[in-house]
Amino acid sequence: MQQLIEKHKLHPDNLGKMDQPCLELQLEYNTCTILRKEIEEQTLELRKIKGEELHGMDIEELHKLEKDLQVGLSRVIETKGEKFLEEITALQQKEAQLMEENQRLKQMENLFSVQTHVLEQGQSSESITHICSLSDPPQDNDSSETSLKLG
Repeated sequence: MQQLIEKHKLHPDNLGKMDQPCLELQLEYNTCTILRKEIEEQTLELRKIKGEELHGMDIEELHKLEKDLQVGLSRVIETKGEKFLEEITALQQKEAQLMEENQRLKQMENLFSVQTHVLEQGQSSESITHICSLSDPPQDNDSSETSLKLG
């Protein structure tokens, strides 16, 4: 039985078929070996950056690592500063909006206070309209002017 299998393998039609899977497997194995080695190197480099594998390094390697870390740290600090400036600018814009809204609300409060005072004094609706037009600054929108008339 074994001899029959050997003869089958040695037949010219089967020779190319037998080598093809072996070549593919060998190629996959080589690729896997290269990737495994690259992962090892990257892991070691990361451990050095973290300061965990420094004992095998000479003075020049340590100096280069220190320089690389300083460059990276300066980039981190610069980016952090930019983010702070962006946040400060956004907060300043929000502050300006809130101050504007606060001013508008104070004007409305003053208007209502004057109207309430006028109503308590029993003055006519024309005087209320006159006071409203004096206390309300003109606006640049297209809305019509509204007045309060008491019956």
